[in-house]
Amino acid sequence: MARKIPGTKDSGPKVDRRKFLTGVAVAGAAGTLAPQAADATVAAAAPARLPSVLPPTTQTIAAETNVPQAELNRIGGVAGSDFMVDVIKTLDIKYLPANCASSYRGIHESLINYGGNKMPEFLTCTHEESAVGMAQGYFKATGKPLLSLVHGTVGLQHASMAIYNAWCDRVPVMIMGGNDMDAAHRPPGVPTFHSAQDINAMVRDYTKWDDTPVSLQHYAQSVVRAYKISMTPPYAPVMISLDAGLQQEPVHGNGEKLYIPKYTASSPPQGDTGAVKEAARLLANAERPVIVVDRAARTENGLRLLVQLAEALQARVVDMGGRMNFPKTHYLSAGAAVVNTADVIIGMELSDFWGVVNGYVDNGDHGIGHNRSKIKPDTKLISINSSELLTKSNYQDFQRFLSVDVSMPADSEATLPALIEAVKAAIPNDRKAAIEKRGEAAKKNKAEAHARTLEAAALAWDASPISTARLVMETWNAVKGEDWSLVSQSGNVSGWPQRLWPMEKYYHWLGGSGGYGVGYGAPASVGAALGNRDLGRFSVSIQSDGDLMYAPGVLWTAAKHKIPLLAVMHNNRGYHQELMHVQRMSSFRNRVASLGGDMGPIGTSIMNPDIEYHKLAESMGWWAKGPIKDPAELGPAIKQAMAAVKAGQPALVNVWTQPR
Repeated sequence: MARKIPGTKDSGPKVDRRKFLTGVAVAGAAGTLAPQAADATVAAAAPARLPSVLPPTTQTIAAETNVPQAELNRIGGVAGSDFMVDVIKTLDIKYLPANCASSYRGIHESLINYGGNKMPEFLTCTHEESAVGMAQGYFKATGKPLLSLVHGTVGLQHASMAIYNAWCDRVPVMIMGGNDMDAAHRPPGVPTFHSAQDINAMVRDYTKWDDTPVSLQHYAQSVVRAYKISMTPPYAPVMISLDAGLQQEPVHGNGEKLYIPKYTASSPPQGDTGAVKEAARLLANAERPVIVVDRAARTENGLRLLVQLAEALQARVVDMGGRMNFPKTHYLSAGAAVVNTADVIIGMELSDFWGVVNGYVDNGDHGIGHNRSKIKPDTKLISINSSELLTKSNYQDFQRFLSVDVSMPADSEATLPALIEAVKAAIPNDRKAAIEKRGEAAKKNKAEAHARTLEAAALAWDASPISTARLVMETWNAVKGEDWSLVSQSGNVSGWPQRLWPMEKYYHWLGGSGGYGVGYGAPASVGAALGNRDLGRFSVSIQSDGDLMYAPGVLWTAAKHKIPLLAVMHNNRGYHQELMHVQRMSSFRNRVASLGGDMGPIGTSIMNPDIEYHKLAESMGWWAKGPIKDPAELGPAIKQAMAAVKAGQPALVNVWTQPR
């Protein structure tokens, strides 16, 4: 007879072991009999067979549903990951976007149960690249970094593209990678595949700092240090390897009490006094000074300081667009062509100063590119760039080397107050009238350029597929009454937002990806929209088709966490940049680009079948509409989407557009 285990209550059926085995044997033998005999045998044996699923016992139900009693804590003390959460909370990190994983299950459990899922709140992501991309967008909307957790070797490889974007974009993101480090105790199989001796090595070339803590006190110091390094200009991502054993083991005193170091922000590096005075002298005495900026304004105050410098000199300002550095409506805002006649150029936080003053012609006469200078030989060049303090050797994001006359490896925004005062002091009295006249000429040029832009935007206004100018202006017409923020512009729409929208506030434009990695737009938009939601701003993105397909799961994250965002699709049904590359190579080689039945060369089109992005968004909880092909339907569709966003739901309008 079946034996009962002492101390248990078994509410299930009582089954004799001998009868159970007999039933199995009979059932197995039935497969070898003739069909009629088998039916009879099985029917006769049926009452003795067990049900396919046994009902759960009272003990099983209790284990799966009841809250464990405190005295049943089996780790014998405070979980190490609880202390880890205490450390994170001192840094006031509001959100933690991540894709769940076993290698950080210890800290995951502590975040939600011990930490109460607040500061930070865990945001469920379906891909690590999306999680880090969200953190990048969030920082640019709020100025506050986020933390993301990744799973071992595979999770970090998924996240690596987004980490590289953040590196090139000079955005602080904290990444912790779960890792089973102790080979003698790590689980075999999958966990070992996902572990590494030095997990940080995979992203060390494009992170500012990394560490592998071996104790909880080491962890506390490393995390505060990582945050401090990441948040000191030049900003950049940092990486911490997070041992699974350290998370899961109880806290061991080892004779000393654990403590959390206090975080104190570092002062950003400023330009040398002598170099600032020399730069001011050159600018004050210039006939045609030009200011070129890329990521010079880290804050709203940085934008105001740049306006002060430009107006003191009445110098034209070229904004390369890495951030919203200068108001687009200001009469001194100018296009890149003004560098051609400049006699002094000051570049601030430029990712590519060489590219500002030189031109590169691809596919030249001999099949390779060639260079040409855009400036006069005697033009003086001044550089203020904190990235010189961060340059590494492998990845070439530092661009070509350029010789300059005054070089300041310093933070531009921190240096601006001293530079402004030095410029005002250096301007001779006999030059003030000429400087004022320079400003009057700039006002006239600005008005003429704006009129030309409006004329260009009107071309093909009623075309179908819809022109990118109309796409942009119908979107602006819908959002202009809101406190709006253009959180991302993925894909090339000929720069129409920067040319047509009255961008004046720092958050009106958040810049691009940094590393030009496709797949940035959707996650960064959602992350920025999360930040703007808390700040009371209306978020809008111009979302390209190819970019969205890299990690569309972020749409679900936006719906899940109720992040309002208006996404207007620039659906040109192809990878148009690559389309042009193939066309250009074919032309150079005197060949016809093979279309393969589509509108573009083989390998560049996203059509046949056409992706119904509105249905994709709807399936993940968004309000959506499309495809919009008639330009007359575009404005009303965007206004409908806006109503959904203002009600708290993300919304997407799928628009068939011209290539650019």
